[in-house]
Order: sequence, then C-alpha cells, then structure tokens
Amino acid sequence: MDRRDVVVIGASAGGVEALSCVVAGLPADFAAYVCVVLHLPANAKSVLPGILSRVGRLEALHPVDGQALEHGQILVAPPDRHLLIESGHVRVTRGPREHGYRPSVDALFRSAAQSYGPRVTGVVLSGTLSDGTVGLQDIKSHGGLAIVQRPENALYANMPRSAMENVDVDHILDAQAIGPLLADLVTTSPTTQPPIDHEVLQVMGMHMERGNNDAELHGAKPSAFVCPDCEGTLFEIQKGSLVRYRCRVGHAYTLDSLLDVKSEGLERALWVALRTLDEKTDLVQELASRALARGQKHSVEHFKEQAAIVAQHASLIREVLAPSESRDIPSPNGDDTELTGERSA
Repeated sequence: MDRRDVVVIGASAGGVEALSCVVAGLPADFAAYVCVVLHLPANAKSVLPGILSRVGRLEALHPVDGQALEHGQILVAPPDRHLLIESGHVRVTRGPREHGYRPSVDALFRSAAQSYGPRVTGVVLSGTLSDGTVGLQDIKSHGGLAIVQRPENALYANMPRSAMENVDVDHILDAQAIGPLLADLVTTSPTTQPPIDHEVLQVMGMHMERGNNDAELHGAKPSAFVCPDCEGTLFEIQKGSLVRYRCRVGHAYTLDSLLDVKSEGLERALWVALRTLDEKTDLVQELASRALARGQKHSVEHFKEQAAIVAQHASLIREVLAPSESRDIPSPNGDDTELTGERSA
C-alpha cells in the first residue's frame, strides 16, 4: 500500500533557519523522498546542502538532471534551476520563471502532485509574497497534505499566511514541530487513492519542463497586463479566491508577485532616467562653459536655464527613489552570507 513518502518543501526569506529546524527533526531512517526549493539569486553560490547535512541526519545535495529519487536524501534545487519531480527521478531545468523566481516552489509542488498524487506532503515555510500557495492547492486537489509554518514563528510570514488564506491547510506548526510530524506521516497511508493516468502524466511532464500547461489556459481570459519576462499577454486564472496570471510561454504570477516585479521594473526605468538626466545636465553645462569662453552671453543664459530645468527633473526622481535606496531587502537565510538576496535573476 502507498505511503505518504514524498515530501516537498518551499521557503524564501528566512528560509535557511526554518529549513534547518525542519531537517533537524527528521530521523536517520526517514523513508521518504525529500525535495527542497529556496529562492536564491541566479548567480548565488548555494551552500544550503552543506548546512542541512550538518544540522540533520540526512544527506543533502544538489541533484543533476535525471537523478533517481532515493529515500533518506534531501535534494535541493540549485540556483537558477527549477527542481521538478517525475516518476522515480527529478528534472533540473531552466524553464520559465514563476513569480519572478527560478527555482519556483509552485513548480516543484505542481510536479510532485501530478506525479505522486496523495503520497505527497507539501510544506510552506518562511518567505515573502505567495510562491507555494498555488502549488499547495495542486497538492490538495490530488489528495495530498498541506503543512504551513506558523506565521508567528516565521521570520517572514507572507508565504505561510498566503497559503493559509487560500488553501485548506492540514497542519499549522512551528518549524521545530514539522520534522517530527513528517516522521509520523511517512508511516501512514493516504485515506484516498485517486487513480493516476500515466499517459496524461507523460503529456504533463512535457508541459512541466517548459513551465506551461495549455489546459490551464483553456477558457482563461486575456488580462490587461503584459508579462514582465517576455512581454506576452498574461491570462487571468482564478481558483477559489486566488487570482493569478500566466502567459503562453509559462511565466506565472499572483497579484502580489506581479506587483513586486512591476515595481522592480519601474525602479530600473527610473534609475535609467536619472542617469540620462544627469548626463544631460553635464552636457548642457559643458555647452554653457564653451559659450562663455566665446563671449556668447545669450547662449550662456539659455544653457544655464536648461541645466536648471534638467537638474530639477533629476531632483524629483531622486526624491522618488530615495526610500528604495535605504530599503532593507530580506535575505532568504537571515544569517548565511553566501545565500544573499531573494529575487532570482
């Protein structure tokens, strides 16, 4: 009889501490497949497998594409790669970002649900925004279990809170209590055993690799928003109270992650505008100096007026950007200096 022997865990800001607590509570004979996604910048050097191996009794490692799943191992998504589960093995791919992230928690959870159905337990830990919520919905719809770190126990509560607000969560626990619960759950069998259509799974596997699901877009209405990654049309998909967006390529967003990425794009555009205005100020001042050297008083006054107007425009943009210059961007780990930043490139 099948057991709940597939565990998928997702975290972001503050995630190293929470993951360490969970892994420390797993026994050496933990008979389950364990896969982990932690948001990291694309160019980061991830030392997470070493951290988890030291704090727990199980070996943690970055897998290679096609690596077989084994009980008692913790497979950690490498930076800038999605970690997907297929029957008996994992895929390590560079598919479209979801919520601006690669690796994406939703991508891992969705693939596990489609491949192992009720055998899957999904765990959402500390993090900002809402990655993992849609994936937990998929796990629940396939008969699996959903566990969420208690928001009051998380360094960053948004990811757990989003899951709680949109998913019928089975357990809400402090991170320290999740490991022992998983150890108990792995010895139990799912109460329901919906049949898995392996022919459909094969088709879904191709969609998972590129991060898309054409069936999901069927009947979805085009939104007024453009995909920040590929500039394609974003289609609006609603499941329960959760509204999300996906383009034909496979980039996916919830409302909060779309706002976050759009805000980053606006900030980049403002910095470009500020640089351009500063360069224009320097050029106009240079023209004023040359006109002064030639005794062209009217030209000097004209260029000085232009320089003052441009400098005023630049000052307005600086005022808009000033709060972001001192903004404290959360780290996904809290204390490990080699795992810095939350947004994947």
